[in-house]
Amino acid sequence: GTVVLPGSKSISNRVLLLAALSQGTTLVHDLLDSDDTQVMLTALAQLGCKIVKSGSSVGSTVEITGLGDANKRQYLPSANLYMGNAGTAMRPLTAALALLANGETEFELSGVPRMHERPIGDLVDALRLLGCQIDYLGNDGFPPLRIGKPSLTLDAPIQVRGDVSSQFLTALLMALPLAAKNRAIVIEVVGELISKPYIDITLNLLERFGIQVKRDGWQRFTIPAGSSYQSPKTIHVEADASSASYFIALGAIAADGSPVRIQGVGADSIQGDIRFMDAAAQMGAHITSGPNWLEVRRGAWPLKGIELDCNHIPDAAMTLAVMALYADSPTTLHNIASWRVKETDRIHAMATECRK
Repeated sequence: GTVVLPGSKSISNRVLLLAALSQGTTLVHDLLDSDDTQVMLTALAQLGCKIVKSGSSVGSTVEITGLGDANKRQYLPSANLYMGNAGTAMRPLTAALALLANGETEFELSGVPRMHERPIGDLVDALRLLGCQIDYLGNDGFPPLRIGKPSLTLDAPIQVRGDVSSQFLTALLMALPLAAKNRAIVIEVVGELISKPYIDITLNLLERFGIQVKRDGWQRFTIPAGSSYQSPKTIHVEADASSASYFIALGAIAADGSPVRIQGVGADSIQGDIRFMDAAAQMGAHITSGPNWLEVRRGAWPLKGIELDCNHIPDAAMTLAVMALYADSPTTLHNIASWRVKETDRIHAMATECRK
């Protein structure tokens, strides 16, 4: 059969925030309709963005009038923002609002109980060193947060850990162009950067909104002086490559060898999780691809056990744990520590289900 995938969550919430930070109106096509995007849209509306929605739950269209005008940003209203369990909203909004707060404005960000267990301390530490005013309202290192007016110091490189969540670096990359009017800003990653493909998504989208970040390896990123968000006017959200992994696995194990066709994403996707294709092929899946589609059917059977560093496919790698149940030898997945700080402890969840 054929499945049409929903839009990418990672791309959807990045695009929403970038549109909100830009001047003018951006028309976003094929936006994912999910809890994460809904909390981001609600927060942006509270901050003064004009938002007009249309379309279906499969691929909605949203028109966003941004806050890029300096006068709009100067008079942002104070707000209590509920982020649910959306890390793709909590982390970038924390960084952006830490730069946008003024003497008359204060923001509080909170979420579900699990969000208050998800670490944000490394991002807050980096923002505080920059001169941002952020207070913990519960346990140190975790939401909820209160954000006040910053007193920015931009003389030295901004350091952030990269080995807990790539969302910390993404948050800084998306927020700091707001402070790069008169000088270049350098971000240095401390330690090994995990989930590098998600940073590629961020850099790709920043470029589409007019921000050309210079990358020196994966340790140093420079936002040039004079950076200013420019709306691309219209942007389409790719289908979700992480979701594609489920249907790639389905095609690989389907008993009658019938193909599963996946519409909305192809091998040329900007999402790192599309490389799940390569891991599935190593295990024995037969995969063909064209513009905006994939087709998968059973190849080798039983599947073959593999050993893989999953840094490049952190979310899709969970599907390999299920495929491993159909393999002729053990499968070993390395570099998946970030699973423990997601919406749930994913290592515990996958181990429990696979034992069943």
